[in-house]
Amino acid sequence: MSILLVEHHMSLVMRVSDKVVALEFGRKIADGTPDEVRSHPEVIRAYLGEGDDGH
Repeated sequence: MSILLVEHHMSLVMRVSDKVVALEFGRKIADGTPDEVRSHPEVIRAYLGEGDDGH
């Protein structure tokens, strides 16, 4: 059985999902296990942001 969950609460998504697909403005930026997606550079940039100095 598959369930599609569209949610912005990342802790919930990571806790209940076997596979995660991360989107940024409708474009897929990462997919995989919660750990893979959580550590993906594009996901970190899109959801955590970077400072003006690139950090």
